[in-house]
Amino acid sequence: MGTRQIEFQIAADPPPRLDKALSRDVPDGENLSRTRLARLIEGGAVQIDGAEIRDPKAKVAEGARVTIAVAEAEDSHIGPEDIPLEIVFEDADVIIVNKPAGMVVHPAPGSPSGTLVNALLHHCGDDLSGVGGVKRPGIVHRIDKETSGLLVVAKSDAAHHGLAEQFAAHSVERYYRAVCYGVPDANDPRLRGVKGISFEPGNIMRVTTQLARHKTNRQKQAVLFHGGRHAVTRARVVETFGVPAGLALIECWLETGRTHQIRVHMAHAGHGLVGDPVYGGKRKLSAKAFSAAAAGFVGTFPRQALHAAVLGFEHPVTGESLRFEADLPQDMQCLVERLRAPLS
Repeated sequence: MGTRQIEFQIAADPPPRLDKALSRDVPDGENLSRTRLARLIEGGAVQIDGAEIRDPKAKVAEGARVTIAVAEAEDSHIGPEDIPLEIVFEDADVIIVNKPAGMVVHPAPGSPSGTLVNALLHHCGDDLSGVGGVKRPGIVHRIDKETSGLLVVAKSDAAHHGLAEQFAAHSVERYYRAVCYGVPDANDPRLRGVKGISFEPGNIMRVTTQLARHKTNRQKQAVLFHGGRHAVTRARVVETFGVPAGLALIECWLETGRTHQIRVHMAHAGHGLVGDPVYGGKRKLSAKAFSAAAAGFVGTFPRQALHAAVLGFEHPVTGESLRFEADLPQDMQCLVERLRAPLS
């Protein structure tokens, strides 16, 4: 595998750490993140004034000559698989996929194949220019296996770096559609007593907590108010079902993006998602509000009724504003139609 040399000088007033200085001064077209630069330093790929430096925390002086040896992108160890994909948009740098429920995004011990990454490796082929030194799709965000909807994936290092910055800055527009038990409403006196719940104009429920792994069940997230990671979810009711209303189609949007965030926040509010085996729980629906057929459909819905419906961001290379929408998948459309059906 070949290498290429990147050469430049450190500009005035360098940051106190070498990795930060390189991140600031490396030529823009190289799109090397600070994380990758730190790995290159530790791997002996960086020379300062001809001397190899392996400490990312080392100091560097203004005017120092930098040489970085960057290996050409190598093939991923993950195998390509011919799996059909619904491609919403694609160019040389990014690809937008409408992921079906049931597909894992990235291979893991429990899901070594059949993932979105396997499918993208086959679909993109030689179009992947390399992310982090490997010819692989750059995953900058994920949605759960049983959640459907829109994902943006980087095809180049430049796109990966730019998208990661936008997600870190929480500037990416992400809206989800979900079906939940009950109706989140500012007039519900119960919700006024739930810590972390507030309402904004337009009857928008705001959930503000910390999230961390559950102490006893490591597959779950738990709501905290000290420690953990800050998480904010907003939700508004789109449509209610039943008389009196017992279920709602809601729209949720994320200020932060934590694991299971919408699912755990809606459960914290007492409005768990239909079909969610971890946080939702099954509830008996009133025979006065729903037909037996509708109640049965809700009770056997096989996944969390959650769909990533809108994705908007700035193209990481061209700067163009992009926004995509994906209709509810067939199973959620059927759920909504059953709930709309009259009792008789």
